[in-house]
Amino acid sequence: MNRTKLTAALMLSAAMAPAAHAETLKIGILTTTSGPPAVLGEHARDGALLAAEQLGMVGGMETEIIVVDAEGKPDVAAQKARELVERDGVQFVIGPIFSNVMGAIAGPVTESAFLLSPNAGPSVFAGENCHPNLFGVAYQNDQMPTVLAKHMNDTGVADAFILAPNYQAGKDSLNGFKSVFEGTVTSELYVPLGQLDYQAELAQIAALQPSAVYAFLPGGMGVNFVKQYDQAGLKGIPLLTAFTVDETTLPAEQDAALGMLSGVNWSPSLDVPASKEFVAAFEAKYDYVPALYAAGGYDSMMLIDSAVKAVGNVTDMDALRSALEAADFSSVRGEFSFSSNHFPVQNFYLAEAVKREDGKYATQIVETVYEDYADAYVDQCKM
Repeated sequence: MNRTKLTAALMLSAAMAPAAHAETLKIGILTTTSGPPAVLGEHARDGALLAAEQLGMVGGMETEIIVVDAEGKPDVAAQKARELVERDGVQFVIGPIFSNVMGAIAGPVTESAFLLSPNAGPSVFAGENCHPNLFGVAYQNDQMPTVLAKHMNDTGVADAFILAPNYQAGKDSLNGFKSVFEGTVTSELYVPLGQLDYQAELAQIAALQPSAVYAFLPGGMGVNFVKQYDQAGLKGIPLLTAFTVDETTLPAEQDAALGMLSGVNWSPSLDVPASKEFVAAFEAKYDYVPALYAAGGYDSMMLIDSAVKAVGNVTDMDALRSALEAADFSSVRGEFSFSSNHFPVQNFYLAEAVKREDGKYATQIVETVYEDYADAYVDQCKM
């Protein structure tokens, strides 16, 4: 029931494919598309499917795309990943959204296929557990928080209250923030993944009166936190976030989030031709504003296309790997390349939550914080 196959309706038929490309390219999309965080996976899925639709035949081959719901559950996702690779014979998997899910699916996928992450970027996979068949197309988890930490340093913020969910990405997030922040961390809190009531945490913030708050609370967690933060009358204390105020949460947060700053590697406002074309096509097709998850999904499919076209088939894993490493495609982020650990070198920005003239909410880039920024774990990768 959670499996969706997209073939002839999306791609050109086998009869139209050149004889040299008779073999079918099979791609799995494994993201969380149910439960409170479903919107994150939907963005990534829709971005990838838009790219496939525009390409017609990904890599010039007849293409079968199998969309599977990871359900946000590592054990469920691991089983579905095995089915994609062992039963369905996919050569590429685009996914997942959550870092705990990535920990569960990386092994089953990379044994015989390539895993391209449109979002999750756990430090362990950028460092000591890097793998030749794993590519973090989006970013490494530590990087967004360092954007906010550097901004706080540059603006003289002396102390900060920080919080995140108690799982791998949350730990990476706060560790990344602390690695750059020069002020005092007045309190460091880990909350259960999926928590929606923040009265206790907000009471602590009100009592401590920190100079600023940094939060990593994706999906519905972020929606509730931002709304409750506003209702508690705390907006006098700047709230700076990663994955908490973006195009997945702003439709629900609305005015409560206006003016809040986030760290991003991409925003719909990015002044890059490929990005402008992507945003226009995405909004025309899906009637909502794409978040960076959608950009990650789109770029992942375009990366696969570039690699398969360069190699001409999907049987030579070594050649495909080299072609993926070359990243010879037009990213919506503009300048883009991979470090030796298969995580990107790219720009990072400070973005502000705004209300557009058409009434929709989005993030808008304020300034570039890091240029050609590689993650901190690349030297630990021994590939």
